Amino acid sequence: CNMAIEAGGKNGIFPVDDVTRAYVEGRVDRPWTAFEADPDAEYERVIDIDLGKVDCTVAWPHLPENAHSAREGRDIAIDQIVIGSCTNGQLPDMAAAAAILKGHHLAPNVRGIIIPATQEVYRACMHEGYTDIFLDAGCIVSTPTCGPCLGGHMGVLYAGERAISTTNRNFVGRMGHVDSQVYLASPHTAAASALAGFITEYTEDSQ
Repeated sequence: CNMAIEAGGKNGIFPVDDVTRAYVEGRVDRPWTAFEADPDAEYERVIDIDLGKVDCTVAWPHLPENAHSAREGRDIAIDQIVIGSCTNGQLPDMAAAAAILKGHHLAPNVRGIIIPATQEVYRACMHEGYTDIFLDAGCIVSTPTCGPCLGGHMGVLYAGERAISTTNRNFVGRMGHVDSQVYLASPHTAAASALAGFITEYTEDSQ
């Protein structure tokens, strides 16, 4: 919800639902309160988005809002993919990437970095066999960390390098050198692009 800033908002709040309640159960040891809008709350504007009609989208450098269709990236070669971190690093994200990478290898000259969001996800990846799939495909698998997302360590980009990443922002110098480029995408798109060696949309044929 902090990405609401990139959409022009001051902050973003998601209503608590049954999925959230189930997740919190057993993870906190003190009482908590779910805050919700008043039933008679009035809003200046309501925007409904049918996500089923949204094209496979990639954020071009250097802003998350610089959205393009993944199909426009066929001429953009990549040097690295990053799948995971705090954004898109949950178990379903790992499963999606593993399903695409299984039985395949990264394109030549493409580095692959997988970062489960939590130790729980990291352990589940090992139990589900996803870690072996990632390693067999030529990726490295890290313990949970911000790592390359903010140019901290591991996968920091050199001048002129391009990465397609499932992390959350792609500002100038975000993942390394100021002359590097970061493209933001889903785990599906990042994994498919890793196999192709360039930015491409995920399709069933990607497997």
